[in-house]
Amino acid sequence: MSTYPAPQRSGFRVTPVTVAILLLGAALVTWIVTVDRMRGMDAGPGTDLGGLAWFTGIWVTMMAAMMLPSAAPMVLLFHRVSTERAKRGQTAVPTWVFCLSYLAVWTLYGLTAYGLYRLIVHFDFGFLDWDKGGRYVAGAAIAGAGLYELTPLKSVCLRHCRTPLHFVMGHWRDGRLGAVRMGVEHGAYCVGCCWGLMIVLFALGVMSLTWMAW
Repeated sequence: MSTYPAPQRSGFRVTPVTVAILLLGAALVTWIVTVDRMRGMDAGPGTDLGGLAWFTGIWVTMMAAMMLPSAAPMVLLFHRVSTERAKRGQTAVPTWVFCLSYLAVWTLYGLTAYGLYRLIVHFDFGFLDWDKGGRYVAGAAIAGAGLYELTPLKSVCLRHCRTPLHFVMGHWRDGRLGAVRMGVEHGAYCVGCCWGLMIVLFALGVMSLTWMAW
């Protein structure tokens, strides 16, 4: 009686190195697009944000450029844990599910800010003009963002963002829905860390490289 070796699984294996390369590659591409599109988006509180579709595309691109490098440790840890679970026959979820859920939170933040901007423009309050109240709006945004850095809420959000292992141990969820929830929760903590900076960007220029670096 002949025996045959067990069939070997084939296919492309996504390694942590692959994930890191994809993240850095995506960040590089989105930074190139951001720099190319920054013209006209650096004019203070009265900057024209364009149509909804155009703004959404620019905002998501900018968020990917800024946030993917900082989210890389969490993404790599998620991939590692998910891979180890798959080896033990447990439910594994593609890492991109977590990443897209994370970016969805930042997209919602941007759309909320865009809606507020459109509301102000619709009623023509005029205080966003630099020659009127724009400089005071920008100053208040900077001061508010600075003061928020000193609050306990900022510290809590920063701790979750800087220590991925702490987040995974306390917030791990199984399945695709669990990965979506984890991505949303981690994105919410990141918004909690950086929403002040984003307000400053809206006040001084949505695509301002100077304020992004700050």
